[in-house]
Amino acid sequence: MKSLIGIWVALVSLAVSAEEATPGFFPGGMTNIDVRADDRAAQAIRKWTDPEVWEEADPAKAPYYWDFDVVGRHVFLRVIKSSNREGLLEVWLKKVLEPEYELYKVYRIARFSGKLGPKTAQGDFQAPEGFYYLSRNRMNPRSNFHLSMNLGYPNEFDRYHGRTGDYLMIHGNNVSVGCYAMTDASIEQIYTLVDAALNNGQRVVRVHCFPFEMTKENLEIFEGSEHEPFWKNLKEGWDWFEERKIPPDVRVSDGIYTFSVL
Repeated sequence: MKSLIGIWVALVSLAVSAEEATPGFFPGGMTNIDVRADDRAAQAIRKWTDPEVWEEADPAKAPYYWDFDVVGRHVFLRVIKSSNREGLLEVWLKKVLEPEYELYKVYRIARFSGKLGPKTAQGDFQAPEGFYYLSRNRMNPRSNFHLSMNLGYPNEFDRYHGRTGDYLMIHGNNVSVGCYAMTDASIEQIYTLVDAALNNGQRVVRVHCFPFEMTKENLEIFEGSEHEPFWKNLKEGWDWFEERKIPPDVRVSDGIYTFSVL
């Protein structure tokens, strides 16, 4: 069994583009795990937690630059839509013995449907913007899209504003009808990190979804947009994390997101 796993690990390494890969950025790629296999999550987790699986490739080198020692640290995810095929998912990990988080790796979002702006209704094909979280019961090891994690849309804010929709995910398979679709190689890494954090005492993994980097300059570009008040509210959460490098406790008061110390 070990030799077979070693073979497909070597093969899949060839299927991942190394052109853009750096220690801090993973462009993604395909996987040789059978995405219909009942144990595909277990295979993926073993692949990214067991160095002995890698017989013919070194995951610490290009294109993966993987660090087995970080698996199990608490996780924070930040999604930045930008333009389609230019969107990014950032994985931040809690520092050892310190409350702050540090950026571990950035992943290219393979696809999200819709355009900049929040999801407001079932069938609008928009990917959500706002503050969400992953928990154990939102992890799907047998997703139709390889592996998936449910953001929990609509959250309290969405429901307050009458927004509808369901099953909005971060998943693999490169296709999206309102979700954030990663490549299969990317979702395996992200899923493994989230799964390990939840197993290691983290109650929920927070996921903050933004239309773009929430700088003053970027907001000025969209001055007058129908989404401007909403985006300014999102910026408060962006700034909270940027200033402290600790995800805030996010609540909803009179239809507005509020932020405080966890």
